[in-house]
Amino acid sequence: MKHSHSFTLCLFFLTLFLLVQARHHSHRKHRHSHSHKSNKTSLPQPPPPAPRDDDNGYYNNNASGIFDVRAFGAVGDGIEDDTEAFKTAWDTACQNESQVVNVILVPRGFSFVVQSTIFTGPCQGDLVFKVDGTVMPPDGPESWPKNTGKRQWLVFYRINGMSLEGSGLIDGRGQKWWDLPCKPHKGSNGTALGPCDSPIAIRFFMSSNLTVQGLKVKNSPQFHFRFDGCNNVHIDSIYITAPKLSPNTDGIHLENVNDVKIYNSVISNGDDCVSIGSGSYDVDIKNITCGPSHGISIGSLGNHNSKACVSNITVRDSIIKMSDNGVRIKTWQGGSGTVSGVTFNNINMISVRNPIIIDQFYCLTKDCINKTSAVFVSNILYTNIKGTYDIKSPPMHFGCSDSVPCTNITLSEIELLPSQGDIVNDPFCWNAYGDLETLTIPPVSCLLEGIPQSLLDYDVGHC
Repeated sequence: MKHSHSFTLCLFFLTLFLLVQARHHSHRKHRHSHSHKSNKTSLPQPPPPAPRDDDNGYYNNNASGIFDVRAFGAVGDGIEDDTEAFKTAWDTACQNESQVVNVILVPRGFSFVVQSTIFTGPCQGDLVFKVDGTVMPPDGPESWPKNTGKRQWLVFYRINGMSLEGSGLIDGRGQKWWDLPCKPHKGSNGTALGPCDSPIAIRFFMSSNLTVQGLKVKNSPQFHFRFDGCNNVHIDSIYITAPKLSPNTDGIHLENVNDVKIYNSVISNGDDCVSIGSGSYDVDIKNITCGPSHGISIGSLGNHNSKACVSNITVRDSIIKMSDNGVRIKTWQGGSGTVSGVTFNNINMISVRNPIIIDQFYCLTKDCINKTSAVFVSNILYTNIKGTYDIKSPPMHFGCSDSVPCTNITLSEIELLPSQGDIVNDPFCWNAYGDLETLTIPPVSCLLEGIPQSLLDYDVGHC
């Protein structure tokens, strides 16, 4: 009995000791928590990282540098407005300093509606905007927010180091814009009726070190891509499509850019596959399948008596098919400046209406006035251009300014045959100077030799 009583007392004191220790530990923990809360208010934190689930979950992890737009509230049902979620995801990724490269993920299997938005830099590191799902604007002019401009949709501004890529689709939903009565093809007698702003789908402005790769872009209300004031741009393996009669839907437009590479892409639309505007130089276009379209164009340049400068442009190893034009240089009368150092090499034409064309009388109406000044076009090389042309127009057209002739046009290994019938049309030349390095089909006998006397006394206005 005595031993049993002693054991009971020992057990009682042991239990009491453990309870006291537990209370002491809890009290210390409570005091530590209270002390932490007494600090100054901390800055708002981004949403906590979420685990990845390939089927239903999403990425959002500052440490890994991957930011899923759904983690910021995007729904992706094709109806809800996901604009704020995209902007917040951009801002968070843009300011994340923990990674050299941050990825904004637009996941596959979802359709996101985004209003007109400017994504602004500079950012802390390089960005990847990875579009694996579908991104689209409000559906047409009536759905466009009333207080928002209608000239652009997705704008990337002052970015240094960004890749826009993915396996997804950017759908411009352009049909309702094309159907506006003010569009040129809808107006009476081919004239537009009143103002007719329509948004460019994707615009890069004052940015550098850019890559666009792998995307599908379709049905933009106006240009699909526009690059303004950009340098070191690499576009590769993209697919752009819009109906043949969709107005002003250029695939890629360049303005005031340099060091641009456009490779391995397919473009089919209602205007130029690629259009190269003033201030552009060092542009290399390779392995493009273009058409139906208006071809690949330099210009239009010199509108409203402006000065235009374009140089060192190469278009090579490409196919142009079922298009109004092949490779084209177009300028307005009254302009100034120069187009020089242009090479068109190894291009296959398939039933193209104007395979080779220089038009220094470019005009959208029938009442343009002749002017004495013009953009000077010189040092243009056409080599290994073969295929078929639509007999509605001559296979080669060199229409140069009366006062500022084109000079140093060189033709080599040109073979263009009619797509229908046996009659071969003669090339057209007006005030064009140049020479043939090889015999051409059809023969070109209309180029003038030497240097025109009029240029000796004319201030060309070199760039």
